[in-house]
Amino acid sequence: MHEMSICEGIVQVIEAQAALQNYQRVKTVWLEIGALSGVEIEALKFCFDAVCHDTIAAGSSLHICEVPGSAWCMQCARALTVTARYDPCPNCGSYQLQVTGGDEMRIKELEVA
Repeated sequence: MHEMSICEGIVQVIEAQAALQNYQRVKTVWLEIGALSGVEIEALKFCFDAVCHDTIAAGSSLHICEVPGSAWCMQCARALTVTARYDPCPNCGSYQLQVTGGDEMRIKELEVA
């Protein structure tokens, strides 16, 4: 389950920023996770609580903003929404799609004390 290592990375970023910005506790974490990122959101939520135990983010709440997948069809020259990386274009059936969004994963905001 790579969600555990993702959560460990999130905590590392939070702790590094705490040292730079001098805050002692994190109350809330907002993440943006794209539909095409390959992250299982329920597993991430489960792992987040476990990884945050005994850190400055212990007891913090996690909010996830899901970003839809988007792509550009090279055959019919249209922007479209996709739910999986290898879906065909719903307009022309082509598989020549360039992903343009929805593959990101980032810490959007922290509420700190």
